[in-house]
Amino acid sequence: MLVLSAAFAALFIAAPTTPRAAAAADAQLAELWQEPSDLRSRDLFHGPWGAENAPDPSATYTFVKPKEGGVNPGVIVRDPQGRTWHVKQSPLDAERRSSIDVQGPEGPVEVTLSRILSAVGYHQPPVYFLANFTMVDPSGTHRYPGGRFRLDAESLHKVGEWAWSKTPFARTRPYNGLLVILLMFNSWDLKDSNNTLYDVRNGGPVARWYVVRDLGAALGETGRFNALSRRWNRARRNDIDTFEREKFIEGVEDGFVKFDYQGRQPELVKHRITVDDAQWAANLLGGLADTQWRDAFRAGGYEPALADRFIRKIKDNIAAARQLTGPSTTSHR
Repeated sequence: MLVLSAAFAALFIAAPTTPRAAAAADAQLAELWQEPSDLRSRDLFHGPWGAENAPDPSATYTFVKPKEGGVNPGVIVRDPQGRTWHVKQSPLDAERRSSIDVQGPEGPVEVTLSRILSAVGYHQPPVYFLANFTMVDPSGTHRYPGGRFRLDAESLHKVGEWAWSKTPFARTRPYNGLLVILLMFNSWDLKDSNNTLYDVRNGGPVARWYVVRDLGAALGETGRFNALSRRWNRARRNDIDTFEREKFIEGVEDGFVKFDYQGRQPELVKHRITVDDAQWAANLLGGLADTQWRDAFRAGGYEPALADRFIRKIKDNIAAARQLTGPSTTSHR
């Protein structure tokens, strides 16, 4: 069982030499990651925002406008309580299925991976999954395919994006560990525009969050850049057969883990992630109970049999990281 304690920070904070400097480093690092001392008690079905913030599956939502950007269709809607939701839908019509849905819908992946990240200490906005919902728009009231519902929370104010290469946390253990966790889920779309910087207005100890928010390009195959077309090939996501075939780790080279990763910004993980980093991330995920894993996939709307296959593969990836051997390295800040 994973044991986490207050002394845990010593594993990755090496630079500060005074209590004041150490406290300042802890406070800044908390903008990205906070130690999950209550890991086994965390609710991975409702997530950190709880059932009270979930969308009502029986409510009638009012159309506001189409969702901008992204591959999957979507809308922005308002519920009877006046709350605004950004809905990333699963494609329904044949044309969209042939071009997009063959890759797998993003909503279930995003909700499930968000649950896992928040459970192990990485900040996430309130996201939920509804298989379908009722919406009133200019054409009338209809039932529509659902997907990922993300709430505009009053306590979170989006102030922009953050870049993987320019964050103050680069090369820290939680930063490297976050990359390892994303690779365990074969999350390949590591572009800066998927990263959101929030001001947090809930009176808590952390006033800013660095969040990896758009997580749908995962649980499938790695995207690859086509040099001829200068475009990224559309990769299958949320596809268990493909995910089970994908390799996670190729080995250790010069003390760094060599990943089978062909996605965006490969320089983030090439000759950057140590054996200790990978094992830290594996031990963090390894602290989740079986019921928590199943709840995370249930939150994304997965059927139990399919969820079990995804969980087995992820646990295989965790085991692969734990079994790595190589020179032990000095921990990062």
